[in-house]
Amino acid sequence: MSSALRVHWTIAPEIAPRPLINCNRCGCVKAYRCSGKFRVNANGKRIDVWLIYRCVDCDNSWNFGIFERCNRRDIAPALLAALESNDPALVRSHAFDIVALRKQVGRVEEFPDAAVRKQVIGEMKEDATALELRLGLETPVSLRLDRLLANELRISRSRLQALDERKLLTVEPDGAKALRKPAREGATIRIHLAGEPDRRTIISAAGG
Repeated sequence: MSSALRVHWTIAPEIAPRPLINCNRCGCVKAYRCSGKFRVNANGKRIDVWLIYRCVDCDNSWNFGIFERCNRRDIAPALLAALESNDPALVRSHAFDIVALRKQVGRVEEFPDAAVRKQVIGEMKEDATALELRLGLETPVSLRLDRLLANELRISRSRLQALDERKLLTVEPDGAKALRKPAREGATIRIHLAGEPDRRTIISAAGG
């Protein structure tokens, strides 16, 4: 694919997942949002750390356990300082850890909203006749691949389906069935556009 534009897309979810918890104030299951703050409790040599969540309706708090009864010596000083200062990057890494959230509460509300950073690999080729898109995920997302491609390439999902049926679109791994699944780390999408009337528009959208 010497005439292909190669682009790396980095996908970052925009809205943190919300655990669904039985709120003792509301008297029913409610979504809890991340407060952006840690609670660090030191008791002698032992440290407990939680990420604080609050009910979206009544502001009742719930603590998402990060460290429990951990020896202070087992936590790097830089990490402890980041926890105590509510470092935004550290908050984000835990707030988007949906696997850990599910282990603690079971049910989690997910959002498909995501930002996409596009980096052209090599030189921008406005006259390219094909695309090679490689996906990188900051954290797992629930955004379906066909919706991601349609949004970012500014074409319809039915158009993507038609390209697939004409063998002009391939996805590795998983093939065409990947279009109906959430975008995944390391996926490579190849689209042949020779002869497509809006080829330049799609190429431009792919490169950002």
